[in-house]
Amino acid sequence: MYREEFRRLFAEYLGVSPENIHLFWKGRVALYAILKALGIGEGDEVIVPAYTCVVVVNPIIYLGAKPVYVDIEPLTYNIDIGKIEGKITTRTKVIIAQNTYGLSPEMDGILDIAKNHGLHVVEDCAHGLGGNYNGRKNGTLGDASFFSTQWNKPFSTGLGGIVYTKDNALSERLRRFEEEWVHPSVGEQALLYLLMRVRKWTSRPALYWFALKSYRWLSKKNLILGSSQGYEIRAPSMPRGFLKTFSEVQAREGIKAIRELNGIIGHRIAVADGYDIMLRSLGLEPPMRPRNVRHTFLKYPLLVKDRREFFCRAFREHIPLGDWFVSPIHPVVDQFELWGYRWGENPIAEKISQHVVNLPTDPYMDEKYLERVRQFLVENRYNLYNGVRECLRD
Repeated sequence: MYREEFRRLFAEYLGVSPENIHLFWKGRVALYAILKALGIGEGDEVIVPAYTCVVVVNPIIYLGAKPVYVDIEPLTYNIDIGKIEGKITTRTKVIIAQNTYGLSPEMDGILDIAKNHGLHVVEDCAHGLGGNYNGRKNGTLGDASFFSTQWNKPFSTGLGGIVYTKDNALSERLRRFEEEWVHPSVGEQALLYLLMRVRKWTSRPALYWFALKSYRWLSKKNLILGSSQGYEIRAPSMPRGFLKTFSEVQAREGIKAIRELNGIIGHRIAVADGYDIMLRSLGLEPPMRPRNVRHTFLKYPLLVKDRREFFCRAFREHIPLGDWFVSPIHPVVDQFELWGYRWGENPIAEKISQHVVNLPTDPYMDEKYLERVRQFLVENRYNLYNGVRECLRD
């Protein structure tokens, strides 16, 4: 009951048919479903930005395919379209176009490259729901797209993955996956409901660091229904029970949350506007905002000289910071070869991943808290890079 209502509301938000919306347990499961429906398999190659999350890379490897990493454009943190064609081979089948921090990549260029080489384009909108590119909503430009409704995404259903495709044949295959794959158990749904309630209580700024550290530790130990479980960052092997569909608990939460989405997106953009003003007042360059896109700023990237020191000071001052991404395949920090990545091949992504932090744009950010962040930035001005160019020169 709730699932179909949520499907309808999400389709209404994108301006598409509910028949072409498909619901899965997590965003990574949604990506796996798309790739499997496209027939991706052993020996195929999938192009991804070298500034992404391990849960994007894992489904590619689960299917026996090979991730091919392309460095990023430094001003946008998105895939550098000028470097894509140099990575295309006869085995290439898909380009994943990621919305980093809420900013769409150069979709026209990506779509042209794909058309010229007979490739599929899958939009990774885990960060990008609510944004647009040339007036078209993120997630509606490629052959298929997936969204995440995990804890810290544009809106949350605790966990969740949503697929949209304009291809009716592809949609039919995805519909079969929804019908055939495992439905979350009563116990999983109950635990997820409990975690959603706890999450709302711990989302206050004063509890941010405690909640973050606790959640990540519990996820790493596989003790809760976390985003990245411990086994997912140790090796790319599909875990038992990976192929799950969306539950009624998630759908019920989603019905409430999606109705608040426009207000949340508007708030994030307003907070980002405030950060732009702060940085300019310090003589620093804010992140780039291309004129032809609506950047929704799920996270606001900031480049610092000494990230460890910056985080320690933020912890003492109770300033909530994020760390997306600590490596080209976040949160992996070693044994990159297990994911087919060779360090040194994507210097821009590698350098930025060692210096980036994220300022919060969450709903709790009010004028009082923005002033606290401003004071923190003023006090730590010596540790801030003046934009990407200075970081890359250092």
